[in-house]
Amino acid sequence: MIFDSAAVAEVLLVLKIAFLVLLYLFIWRIVRTASRDLRLPQESFVLAPSVAAGVQASRPGPHTGRLVVVKSADLESGEDFQLNSAQLTIGRGNQNDIAIATDEYASARHARFEPRQDGVWVQDLGSTNGTFLNGARLDRPRRLTVGDIIRIGETDLRYEQ
Repeated sequence: MIFDSAAVAEVLLVLKIAFLVLLYLFIWRIVRTASRDLRLPQESFVLAPSVAAGVQASRPGPHTGRLVVVKSADLESGEDFQLNSAQLTIGRGNQNDIAIATDEYASARHARFEPRQDGVWVQDLGSTNGTFLNGARLDRPRRLTVGDIIRIGETDLRYEQ
């Protein structure tokens, strides 16, 4: 019993049509679900000013403090630099927040001070001669405590609240 080639072709055609119908039903279902999701109201990530004020009041900001110059060839002793929410960089280059241009032992971008929620952190930025915290060379970011002395090149800074 040999199947007629016309019958096999008809069966294949019916299977192709059934496959295409199922594929179109699947795509139609996806489009319908997506369009329904787009019509629903979405939560906004932008807060109203009154809500934002409530959030800010309950969440503490980054710790702040100041760096006081103890000894430096470029900066005056007693000069202080406020640490607010922005990070502060120090080095020989003019692009730094604290420029110590004539300090031959400081790198162009030497160190960074970063106020965070858990305190003020100091990090060496790959300087040649290193950054020292209380006489110990920094090998990783460290959190500062009141009275810490940070040495960058020939410049000494003291962290205060």
